[in-house]
Amino acid sequence: MKILRDLFKDYRFCFSFAVLVIILIMAFLSRFSPHDPTLWNVVPKDLKPSAKYPLGTDSNGQDIFWQATFAVRNSLIIAIIAGTVSRVIAILVGMVAGYKGGTTDRVLMFISDSLLVIPLFLIMVMLAMMVRKFLNLVVLGLLLSAFGWAWDARVIRSVILSLRERDFTKTAILSGTGTVKLVLKEYMPFTMPLIFSTLINNISWAIGLEITLAFLGLVNLTIPTLGTMLNWAITYQAMFLGRWWWVLTPVFISVFLFIALYWLSVSISEYLDPRTRIQRVGAE
Repeated sequence: MKILRDLFKDYRFCFSFAVLVIILIMAFLSRFSPHDPTLWNVVPKDLKPSAKYPLGTDSNGQDIFWQATFAVRNSLIIAIIAGTVSRVIAILVGMVAGYKGGTTDRVLMFISDSLLVIPLFLIMVMLAMMVRKFLNLVVLGLLLSAFGWAWDARVIRSVILSLRERDFTKTAILSGTGTVKLVLKEYMPFTMPLIFSTLINNISWAIGLEITLAFLGLVNLTIPTLGTMLNWAITYQAMFLGRWWWVLTPVFISVFLFIALYWLSVSISEYLDPRTRIQRVGAE
């Protein structure tokens, strides 16, 4: 496809694509794990990486490679839930506020601004402590999504405010075009680069916040995620005891994942923007 050919001209997209393919393969391999990720002492403890155990074993008696496959899968599930739900909220709030204006705009932006000025991290910590017993993957994803839309809704609103004043909007309204059709047909193409960019950035934000909450022990530590892997490694002082493979596995995966998501967001946003696409791949 021409789109992929153009995108693969960007080294950032190539790197991101390769990393995300590896991450997705790891997540898929979790289906074939020989061990239950919630059980301890299924393999010898504290073994260095070897042919039998590619990433070694930890002090809980778990194979780190297979734990990493579950951790990647679960972290992605949380992030995708958070990113998708928050995008739906951001799009609805931003477009309705920008298009309707007036009282509707003021009310929606008041709610959005309220979420922007409150100490978000402290609120997340408090809520995580309150619902910790029920904090499975879906609940955590929905909890993150409830706080991940406010800034993006305001940005989308600003785009819609600009589009509402253009001549094609007035022409569409005078020709009898309905609101839903106008938004989907006329406004959506202009906001797609922003939506894709904020989706990927929000996924990255959700992964980072999950790692932070898990690091503080505020999630269900029996569910393997990148954050809970890091929590257990630090709890057992793995780095001080020379078990570097235990600590570096979630750290390296997280770092490469963050870089890949950021570069993917930048490269796709630039491609979807007609002005930067012309600069990169030439006028079509």
